[in-house]
Amino acid sequence: MAIDYSVLFEPLEIGPLPVKNRIVCPPMVTMRNIVGEDGIAWYERMAQGGAGTVIVEATSVRRFGTELTVDSLRRLAEAIHWHGAAAAIQLFPVGFGQKVAPADLSPAEIDLMIEQYRRAAKLCRDAEFDAVEPHGAHGYVLNQFFSPRQNKRTDEYGGGEPNRMRLALEIVRAIREAVGSDLRIFYRHTPRGAGYQPEDSIPFAQALVKTGVDVLDLSPSSDKQPGDIAGLFKPHVSVPIITVGDMACDGRGVEALRKGRADLIAIGRQLIADPHWPNKVRQGRFDEIIHCAKCNELCFGNLPKGEPIACAQWDEGGARA
Repeated sequence: MAIDYSVLFEPLEIGPLPVKNRIVCPPMVTMRNIVGEDGIAWYERMAQGGAGTVIVEATSVRRFGTELTVDSLRRLAEAIHWHGAAAAIQLFPVGFGQKVAPADLSPAEIDLMIEQYRRAAKLCRDAEFDAVEPHGAHGYVLNQFFSPRQNKRTDEYGGGEPNRMRLALEIVRAIREAVGSDLRIFYRHTPRGAGYQPEDSIPFAQALVKTGVDVLDLSPSSDKQPGDIAGLFKPHVSVPIITVGDMACDGRGVEALRKGRADLIAIGRQLIADPHWPNKVRQGRFDEIIHCAKCNELCFGNLPKGEPIACAQWDEGGARA
């Protein structure tokens, strides 16, 4: 039976932010200068290909106001908006690849980090981005603060779950106070991690929403069924949920949306292989899709080499429209 993909292309209102469809280009480190010509072209290509929301890769909050200015960021946001996509950017507390444990941070450094998030969000708002996304997933520092196994602090940022939530909630609160209702706040969280399970993450998700989060981005959020872990959160939060995990394969994204397990689907490596996947699916051009072979040769493979990511299946001109 042919898959009915129409649910992928239904619009969604995220507060005052309309998104044209349910497909999200997630934040993937590209090893490009996001405000350089190559970086802007990369993200414009993702928007041109038909994704309804494009989230720019994890970007250190330390760079905002120095390397990253309102003018340079506005060029990036405009390139995404030009093709009708919502523009978001993921905010990371340190540089990509830097390892910082909760116990390494002094109270003064925590205060500085919160202030850096506040400043970054204001710059993104002024640059006309639609949303920012604190990165609290995948074992990085904000995720470590939530983890009972990794957070060994004995002050107000460690111990019981309310304390382990504190830093993330203070960051979200600072962003909301800085930008008011002018910017949507996404938050990326790994629902199952070091020493905790999804049922431990649900109160955290509820607290994030109460503090000001507009979209919960759960990564990874698929196990045996598409979007099944994300679906555990749906009855407990009132905001849209992004699910991640092979959503471009075999109608998995369609099933996650139709079964009510999520509201948005993030598609990563498939959009590297073919950023035009959304438009080709919408137009029924299935024979023209360049399918991700999951070889990881030039996407994940280029990261440790510090080289711009690509796809082994591209021709010289990249993926074809």
